[in-house]
Amino acid sequence: MTSQIIKVDPFDFIIFGGTGDLSERKLLPALYYRQSDHQFSEPTRIIGASRSRMSDEEFKAFAEKAIREHVKAEDIDEDELRQFINRLSYVTVDAKNGDGFEELKQAIGESQCIRAFYLAVTPALFGEIAHNLQSHGLITPNSRIVVEKPIGRDLQSAKKLNDEIGSVFGEHQIFRIDHYLGKETVQNLLALRFANALYEPLWNSAHIDHVQITVAETVGLEDRVTYYDTAGALRDMVQNHMLQLLCLVAMEPPSSTEANAVRDEKLKVLRSLKRINGAEAPKQTVRGQYKAGASAGGPVNGYVEELGKPSDTETFVAIKAEIENWRWSGVPFYLRTGKRLAARVSEICIEFKHIPHSIFDESAGNVYCNKLIIRLQPDEGVKQFIMMKDPGPGGMRLRQIPLDMTFAQNFKGRAPDAYERLVMDVIRGSQTLFMRRDEVEAAWAWTDPILKAWADNGLEVQGYTAGTWGPSASIALIERDGRTWHESD
Repeated sequence: MTSQIIKVDPFDFIIFGGTGDLSERKLLPALYYRQSDHQFSEPTRIIGASRSRMSDEEFKAFAEKAIREHVKAEDIDEDELRQFINRLSYVTVDAKNGDGFEELKQAIGESQCIRAFYLAVTPALFGEIAHNLQSHGLITPNSRIVVEKPIGRDLQSAKKLNDEIGSVFGEHQIFRIDHYLGKETVQNLLALRFANALYEPLWNSAHIDHVQITVAETVGLEDRVTYYDTAGALRDMVQNHMLQLLCLVAMEPPSSTEANAVRDEKLKVLRSLKRINGAEAPKQTVRGQYKAGASAGGPVNGYVEELGKPSDTETFVAIKAEIENWRWSGVPFYLRTGKRLAARVSEICIEFKHIPHSIFDESAGNVYCNKLIIRLQPDEGVKQFIMMKDPGPGGMRLRQIPLDMTFAQNFKGRAPDAYERLVMDVIRGSQTLFMRRDEVEAAWAWTDPILKAWADNGLEVQGYTAGTWGPSASIALIERDGRTWHESD
């Protein structure tokens, strides 16, 4: 994809957890790509901060290895890589006891550049790091702090975490990152809806039958064992990623793309979501956990075998959600997400209502509903399914075909990773693609009753074989409404 590259102002980018997995796999490669596209102004610096004792040269070696492993070989320019590595330095910092913050202050010096503190660490350290930055005089009016999910594990803990960070940083300085919002297709939802006369007039209960949002993974626990078993799929995926996607699909047209204009409309959707509690939870939600099966062409263990102990943590969730407002009354939103499913795919399916009357006889075949498929991964793009006549003689034979708008086919060049876009938005101070405090808390206010209902009802996880699409109850969830899950090729 080609686009004009606009340089950002000089900045200092400080990565807490600089030697961790997120830094290695995502942040350092993303920053290298922005370097290679000449988006940095001078003097821009990148500082790793972690408990590990490491010299500047050792950190530079770590970063170079990370880039060579996680950046495609054809995208590595040796001159650009060398210039990038020369931007790096390292400070040993222990966030728990405050050791190293004075050394970090000395490393930054008197620079008045933009300061971005990226907290690629456990949320338990967010408050301590924020307060240490304040007590050591590291926060300037040009500072920003970036925090990864999870923002709490329920509404109460989310409020506490927001209070801790908010006591040090202003809301305009806090960037709560959800990498899904940096994906090209997610942003294209705004363009699709609000830059086309074709869709927005139809984007309501008069024309849309239902919406499906699927985020399916083929992987299991991998290196997230400790975190995942305390979280589960509802906290890990639904409360943040999936509700953000739902908001972008369902929100009213904002007055502009300015951050608060967009976030105000998303907040209205979250507050309009019908609460699922008590007796409704067993009918409108499904909890699942994968058992041994086959994935990626080979046998895999079940969740409890991978974990090494019994567990009732859900690795799959399906939910029938409803939005109680004029635009969406009567239109169900079906959400499903899980690990060890049949395919790796994230997509939104908008299914339109049936035509009111078919003029074609039985020989023409079925007339299927129009569908709009917005694919987030693995192949970003949009497909509009419509009915057409099958070419050739022999009468009218109808066939459903996709109008394919796959980005790789229509836009040349490399599509930037979500982290590349979001990191640069942090430097620009643009918060449109980041979550505001009240959004996070409104999402928890909807999620908490589901968690409580599961506990109160003793709703156990239902087993599903690894490599399938989840428990049979998730199929029943949608089929009892006379609908079926969309399965992409």
